[in-house]
Amino acid sequence: MTLTVVIADDEDLIRTGLRIIIDAEPGLSVVGEAADGAAVLPVVRRERPDLVLMDVRMPALDGIQATERLMALDDPPKVLVVTTFENDDYVYDALRAGASGFLLKRARPEELVQAVKLVASGESLLFPAAIRTLAVRRQESVSPSRVPGIDRLTGREGDVLRLMTQGLSNHEIAAELVVSQETVKTHVGNVLAKLRARDRTQAVIAAYESGFVSPR
Repeated sequence: MTLTVVIADDEDLIRTGLRIIIDAEPGLSVVGEAADGAAVLPVVRRERPDLVLMDVRMPALDGIQATERLMALDDPPKVLVVTTFENDDYVYDALRAGASGFLLKRARPEELVQAVKLVASGESLLFPAAIRTLAVRRQESVSPSRVPGIDRLTGREGDVLRLMTQGLSNHEIAAELVVSQETVKTHVGNVLAKLRARDRTQAVIAAYESGFVSPR
């Protein structure tokens, strides 16, 4: 099965480079491009890709607003944000809007390919230290907010969420809590359902923004 990708970036050279890397990988195919955020939605509606590689800073409509519009679709694609700086506040806002992770533009080709496959398959691409840094900066200007469902988590689900904020995989969480991976998978599913989170990234952001976990 081929995973399909749409690239959204306002720089021709970046789009060309990303296309070359992705198309060279068996099982991956670029099916469309957009030079700004406003052009992403019609391309996605036409091509129905599995994933959108989204530049976070673009003219006409930035990557945050474009991601929000994509998430409003009935069957939205996964969104992987590409950015120049990992401490870019735009990245945090894009993750809040529904992106499943982010990747630096200086990443190696093999890292890009791995990230695309990971996110397209439904996983999240988390960089715990970077997200914590962004969350700390956000907390300095915004008070903790109420996140529906956070108070409905069981004690064990809360433990799992705390470990998720550290970037641990299901296997690592299972080892930490001395339970099976299937049990962890069930807890993760319950956490996502109760928080109405699309994926682990959204759950981690909810944990920080509600004050359930302190990023400091």
